[in-house]
Amino acid sequence: MFERISKTGRKVLMTRTLAALLASLSLTAPVAADDFPDRPVDMVVGFGTGGSADRLARAMSNFLSEELDVPVRVTNRPGAGTQISANYILSRPDDGYTLYASTFAPYLTNTILTGGASYGIDDFSFVNFQWFDLDLIAANKDSGFEDLPSLLEEIRDNPGQVRASVVQGSAGHLMVRLLLEEAGIPQENLNLVTYNSGGEARSAVAGGQVHFTSISAEGSEGIREFLTPLAIVNDERIDQWDAPTINEALEPMDLEVPVLQGSMRGFAVSSEMERQYPERFGALTEAIQNTLARKDVQDHLSSNDIGGVWVGPERSNELMRENFEVFEQYAHLLN
Repeated sequence: MFERISKTGRKVLMTRTLAALLASLSLTAPVAADDFPDRPVDMVVGFGTGGSADRLARAMSNFLSEELDVPVRVTNRPGAGTQISANYILSRPDDGYTLYASTFAPYLTNTILTGGASYGIDDFSFVNFQWFDLDLIAANKDSGFEDLPSLLEEIRDNPGQVRASVVQGSAGHLMVRLLLEEAGIPQENLNLVTYNSGGEARSAVAGGQVHFTSISAEGSEGIREFLTPLAIVNDERIDQWDAPTINEALEPMDLEVPVLQGSMRGFAVSSEMERQYPERFGALTEAIQNTLARKDVQDHLSSNDIGGVWVGPERSNELMRENFEVFEQYAHLLN
């Protein structure tokens, strides 16, 4: 026989059961994406002010703030080829309130391969790469070099006489080293000057302090009148520069080199943030995607020569790993 329960008893039982259910839900339910963010987000830039990564971050911050409905505060933490900023990101709480804006490839890769970094690629989750660069190999217009084979032959035949500018640890830096190795030219034959910024490397070739440079094509338009373009590091020619692809340029020498991906800029968080707060990661991802879908944002980025494509987290992480594998294969050339 079941014990008969009074109406009052049933009400008490139902109340206690509901209270217990609500208590259990409050203990187990994840943080809702709708509750995030409820305070300002810090956007940390891996380079100093005025560079490409900084311009990207500041161009996006106000629009992203509108999508997130909280302030987005930009701060710069340059140094050690982005190692300082990367360590800072990993030292912050993994709660989604710190967003990393940087030129991740090749700089983050090189801090791991040649910079002695304590972190790895898998410690970061890349939300989106929105700005891609191709590298340009170009000579000073008064240097006398009209094509890549004649330049390489001069480096081989007259050790120490040819000077070049590159950004330390960049894809352009590695490409110059790779060209010499594939052509069988001793590395010490070239007087290679490394700089900490693209602006310095461009000024050196435009002013004639060096004979040629290997550097991002985008951003070099301002010194076009001082240059003779020799090759574009790409599989296809581009409209912006009248130059053969790198392997087209090398055909007379019967040489071929890997086509290295140039700079990849965008946004990332720690991989722990995505693991611990997948809803927050989704909210940040959606906000960046929605920002880039706006016409006013695209107009603003275009007018400032800033990339604005959406490839998403999956493809961004694939691209970063592919870049790492290529640079790992040739990292000895940068040591």
